Amino acid sequence: MKQEKVLSKLEQQQEELKQLGVKSLYLFGSVARDEATQESDADFLVEVERPAGLFKFSRIERYLEKQLGCSVDLGTLESLREHCRQPVFKDLIRIF
Repeated sequence: MKQEKVLSKLEQQQEELKQLGVKSLYLFGSVARDEATQESDADFLVEVERPAGLFKFSRIERYLEKQLGCSVDLGTLESLREHCRQPVFKDLIRIF
């Protein structure tokens, strides 16, 4: 999946994502670098309005997968281990 397509699609879905509790959404990884293959998933960091449990994250993840037609990995800044942050930040693209 191309970076431009993902950004465009999810910018259009901003209101729906906000209704799911998404405050901000960031793309990183191979899709952000425009190096994704057919087998690649899309990697996102999400900030939610209020503390979110597993069900809310699952709902957001399923919504993103349905919109993009590919597997999605969803995390939060807090869930990133310290040694992983620099490589992620290098690719990070804010969607909204």
